Amino acid sequence: MAAGKVKSILISQPRPSTEKSPYFDLAEKHSLRIDFRSFIHVEAVPAQDFRQDRISILEHTAVVLTSKHAVNHFFRMCEEMRVTVPDTMKYFCISESVAFYLQHHIVYRKRKIFVGKVRFADLMDLIKKHKQEKFLLPCSDLLKPTIPNMLEEAGINYTRAVMYKTVCSDLSDLADVKYDMLVFFSPSGIESLFKNFPDFTQDSTRIAAFGPTTRQAVEDAGLRCDVSAPHPKAPSMSMAIEQYILNK
Repeated sequence: MAAGKVKSILISQPRPSTEKSPYFDLAEKHSLRIDFRSFIHVEAVPAQDFRQDRISILEHTAVVLTSKHAVNHFFRMCEEMRVTVPDTMKYFCISESVAFYLQHHIVYRKRKIFVGKVRFADLMDLIKKHKQEKFLLPCSDLLKPTIPNMLEEAGINYTRAVMYKTVCSDLSDLADVKYDMLVFFSPSGIESLFKNFPDFTQDSTRIAAFGPTTRQAVEDAGLRCDVSAPHPKAPSMSMAIEQYILNK
């Protein structure tokens, strides 16, 4: 089937909380219909199940936080298990936004907080300077293998603590809705697509993938990746989509 112009796009993420999103600018500039819908969502691991892992939170002196989900579920688990986090606990946050988000749970100025620059490799530089700490890593069941690999290669004393799970969302209401382009940001999104629509065929639908693991998941599923990011000319997905549209 011949592919026409891209006029409708489904972003497999929640709608941005701010109207300053580049996707809104893209939609207005090129007269596009851009919708947002999470293909995956996070569910809490109950304290009862977490206890089976026999992990003692208070045996750790530092917490590695890779996302806002990790922040929320770490403190949720502490509350459910009636654990009072000591003021001496150190927090190693992957980015400024995650560190800032900590203020929802702690008195910021009274804690020792170390902040990375978005990439986990950058945070590792800080973690290596505190090798004497015993680190707790709150995470989902789908933790990127590069994170434990880096910690283990550096000889860091850490415990992986699965406190939440990434699950496929119900997309049955989209069964009869067609888009010219689907945009994915994780392999889990591709998994959700086929769980919801086992008979999905790509035909003229363009697929965009952010990151090498997502692109690989697209190809492993037997699909065609038409747009990929990031790359030097398009560090963001919105820029990569715009370049595709302009070149067609």
